[in-house]
Amino acid sequence: MLRNNQPRIFPLRIVQFFLIFLVMGLFASVFSIYTARYFKVQNLVSIPLPQSIIKPCYDEPISLESWIKPPSNLLHTMNDTELFWRASFVPRIKSYPFQRVPKIAFMFLTKGPLPMAPLWERFFEGHEGLFSIYVHSTPSYEANYTSSSVFYKRQIPSKVAEWGRMSMCDAERRLLANALLDISNEWFILLSEACIPLSNFSIVYRYISRSRYSFMGSFDEPGPYGRGRYNPNMTPEVNLTDWRKGSQWFELNRQLAVTIVVDTKYYPKFNEFCRPACYVDEHYFQTMLSIETPHFLANRTLTYVDWSRGGAHPATFGKADITKEFFKRITESKTCIYNNQPTTLCFLFARKFAPSALEPLLELASEVLGI
Repeated sequence: MLRNNQPRIFPLRIVQFFLIFLVMGLFASVFSIYTARYFKVQNLVSIPLPQSIIKPCYDEPISLESWIKPPSNLLHTMNDTELFWRASFVPRIKSYPFQRVPKIAFMFLTKGPLPMAPLWERFFEGHEGLFSIYVHSTPSYEANYTSSSVFYKRQIPSKVAEWGRMSMCDAERRLLANALLDISNEWFILLSEACIPLSNFSIVYRYISRSRYSFMGSFDEPGPYGRGRYNPNMTPEVNLTDWRKGSQWFELNRQLAVTIVVDTKYYPKFNEFCRPACYVDEHYFQTMLSIETPHFLANRTLTYVDWSRGGAHPATFGKADITKEFFKRITESKTCIYNNQPTTLCFLFARKFAPSALEPLLELASEVLGI
């Protein structure tokens, strides 16, 4: 009998032992879960979590104003490629969903200081909201204008610009691109530190804003200083019959400014095949726009210069030159075409003026220039 019952008792003990072990394990699990939850809550209450140091890489625009507001700081960190790409944005809808007041962008291409700044201050006074200013100077130059000056913090990121070389046109494109970032800028005028206005702001604004054309000289000159500078390697983009010459100092509307900034077709040709004695600032924009948009050009400049003394550079006017008769000769020097009609008001600006000319200019400004 004993021998027959033993095989049944042994498995029953194993089952009992297993059940006891299972109950103990279940109890331990419940206890550990409760303990973990308790201490986790305590830790969350007693130890504040550190704030995340990760921030979004940009603030997503939440209003139209964030798109149309001009940059508050002109000293951005974009390189030229990034700048030109950003400046190339063009609205496809022509009407604006806000009240846009068109402005003139005055772009000063300088080596350093602006000796005529006091005269320009008087020119701009009282016309806030109708103009903006951009200054491209030698990178090492540090401007020290007071906070009340219209030139205060108007310097853009710049590079060295060499006369007669593509770096000069690069500087001009850089000025245009920075000015295009302000969607209210409609007209763009290139000036130097030696330029002065010949009329008051109201006349300048009216003349430019009512013109059907942009003012860039672009003419076919058959001599050695015109066609003689052409390089046959510029074909097929530029043929000899396309080759044009004109003044470096221009006024452009917004559409033409974008055309210059986005150009990748003509730039390589002029960069490689128009080098001194081919002076690219007299040919690149003039030829390109004559090919692409000839119907937009008045084919003359608004900036008076005197080449009568000969040489590679125009005459420079000093203190002794500044008289009423001097300005009368400029204003009566020629007749030109404005909106397909003849006019004697051909020049709005003039150059080159030495720093010594500033004092007599300020004395005559009210009577002669109307500022």
